[in-house]
Amino acid sequence: MSNRPSIPLRFALQPARLCLLAMLLAFAGTADCAAQTPSLPSAVVLDRVVAVVNNQAILASDLDDELRLAVLDPSRAGLGVLTRQKALEQLIARDLIQQQMRQEDEQSMEPSQAEIDARLSELRKELPACVRQNCVADEGWKAFLAANGLTPARIQSYLRHRLQILRFIEQRFRQGILISPDEIAAYYHNTLLPQYAAGDAIPSLDKVSPRIEEILLQRQVNALFDDWLKNLRKQGDVEVLDPSLETPENQTEGGKTSR
Repeated sequence: MSNRPSIPLRFALQPARLCLLAMLLAFAGTADCAAQTPSLPSAVVLDRVVAVVNNQAILASDLDDELRLAVLDPSRAGLGVLTRQKALEQLIARDLIQQQMRQEDEQSMEPSQAEIDARLSELRKELPACVRQNCVADEGWKAFLAANGLTPARIQSYLRHRLQILRFIEQRFRQGILISPDEIAAYYHNTLLPQYAAGDAIPSLDKVSPRIEEILLQRQVNALFDDWLKNLRKQGDVEVLDPSLETPENQTEGGKTSR
């Protein structure tokens, strides 16, 4: 995610001050701003604040960036086009997580360049959109980036932040979770076996136990993480300033509702 200016919340809550801030940041002036500064020429719209998360601004350009980066997320396969509303929800959640990371030992979560390069290699080989464009080849990769408005530097930054968040989740929620043999056996008999048709070669419980344990472990991590993130949202101060981006989550969660 790009580095965004941290804007005092009073600006977000007071239109007059937001208008002044917009001029100072070379944002587009409203009619009220123009009336206050008649000598200024017409401004060109460069960017605008669409939401504020605990005094941290989310800009319209951040939203555009999130939409471009959606092509790199394999979990979106089959989910259709990412909407601006959903993209904003992702940005709000990511800001809340990164704010918590900064309160802890953020340096310990920094991935090495080798880890980033390894993830990039996987992405170029396995991402469906990349497979179609032969991203393993340099020419195919360049064509993919150009077609999606991305740069190698932006990809590196995206992967670094993604790995940081994954490591944070692992460190905070995974440690101390134990999966019992009974839970593994129950998943094997009740969930895995029914997926096989008659005559299929069925793997033994011993062979698939490590994978089942990983699946059950990840489920518990996800559940803990989701609850933690919901609490962060409730305790935080989230303001959505663009009515077109409002969602039920925006309107009912967070320390304050959207305007």
